[in-house]
Amino acid sequence: MDFSHSISRRRFVVAAAGVAAATLVRPATLRASAVDERRIRIAPGQVRFTGPNGPFTPVWAYDGTVPGPMLRLRQGQPARITVENALDEDTTVHWHGIRLQNAMDGVPGLTQPPIKPGTDFVYEFTPPDAGTFWYHPHADSLVQLGRGLAGALVVEEAEPVAVDRDLLWLLQDWRLAADGQIAGGFGSMMDASMSGRVGNVVTLNGTTPTDLSVKTGERVRLRLANASLARMMALRFEGHRPVVVAIDGQPCEPHEPDDGRLVLAPAMRIDVVLDMQGDPGSRHAVIDDFYDGLAYTLTNLAYDKAPFRAHPLTAYLALPRNPVPAPDLANAVRQEIVLQGGMMGGGKLKGVGGMMGGGMMGMGMPGMNGGAAWAINGMSMTGDGHAGMAPQFTLPRGATCHLTMRNETAWWHPMHVHGFSLSVLSHNGSPVPHRQWQDTVLLAPKDTIECAFVADNPGDWMLHCHVADHQMAGLMTVFRVT
Repeated sequence: MDFSHSISRRRFVVAAAGVAAATLVRPATLRASAVDERRIRIAPGQVRFTGPNGPFTPVWAYDGTVPGPMLRLRQGQPARITVENALDEDTTVHWHGIRLQNAMDGVPGLTQPPIKPGTDFVYEFTPPDAGTFWYHPHADSLVQLGRGLAGALVVEEAEPVAVDRDLLWLLQDWRLAADGQIAGGFGSMMDASMSGRVGNVVTLNGTTPTDLSVKTGERVRLRLANASLARMMALRFEGHRPVVVAIDGQPCEPHEPDDGRLVLAPAMRIDVVLDMQGDPGSRHAVIDDFYDGLAYTLTNLAYDKAPFRAHPLTAYLALPRNPVPAPDLANAVRQEIVLQGGMMGGGKLKGVGGMMGGGMMGMGMPGMNGGAAWAINGMSMTGDGHAGMAPQFTLPRGATCHLTMRNETAWWHPMHVHGFSLSVLSHNGSPVPHRQWQDTVLLAPKDTIECAFVADNPGDWMLHCHVADHQMAGLMTVFRVT
């Protein structure tokens, strides 16, 4: 998905991944107070993940496409999005990363009644932050995400950012059988208690990637979003030096990533600026090498023979800050969550103890039939959310919360907080640089991360691992802001 900007106009062009997209060009006279009306229909469909000659794969889709339509909203402009459910089961939509009112957060039972088959629900919110976000179900999450329900959401800055092209890559992976059908076995014990449902086919904007055509001297804003169920990614751009300008929709101090690798866990987004410095006619691989011994080429940067400009731009590009309130660390309320459980070496489940999903559960077959394989502070909340979930902790409105997250497990966990962005303070005792704000914080095995936020948004809010199998099998909790 490619959004090209010029001084006088904003237009879509064909994406390098082979996906064509279209957008509504808003008249210049549109007032910021006007409501942006959208409608999305959720229904079964068919797509070709492996190109125009590949087999059709039955999916569940937003408006018939995987990923769903890319929604471009404007910062500070009210949006009204009507979601129609044509599936045979309940669903909701969670507007991932948007700091919106609790009633619009999309958690069934907890924040809204589920959208029943044949009915619709109207989501109304005004996005306070510009940046890269996404949307997905929060009902039967593992299956609905795994069958295709995900879409990108971009909130535009008030003024266009000075880049030559604005590209979005929504990355997903799929567990496909030999005939191209989505494999069954959702929620298996092994997936639930280990690394989650990692697939065998990776797509970029809904199809296996082809080369990305670029020009020497071009400056590209590349928005990366990982909408996989479980696959972690670490992208390297051979011969290039990406500069991170935003994480999870929130601008940060521009910086080059450690080792040149962009680590992108499920639900995370990273915006980078890529200055195209390759020679005309050259090709450079974009490689995902997160898993040892399983590196593969995601796509290639293929340079046209004609340069875009004689010399690449050199000045860093900083994005305008969003109005996220600054934590008052001197007067912060301290809370800690500890991630527990999961399969350890030798196939043993690490004991989690405590209450499991509201009642004591034996752990002989963890993760089976909705059972618990994980816990937070000894408590497992399984599934997607429901009415009456007891909060892990309660915060008075306006208080600063200093939150420590400790991973006692042998597995990676991208922990996502609803309704807030977190100022990431430290990682294993070392300060985190670049003023990073995130709504999805990745904890490696045995990691401890400290972060902080201002509890300015009242309601009951989810905090869970975004490896869908882990969430469904107990790695989920709720906190309350009163």
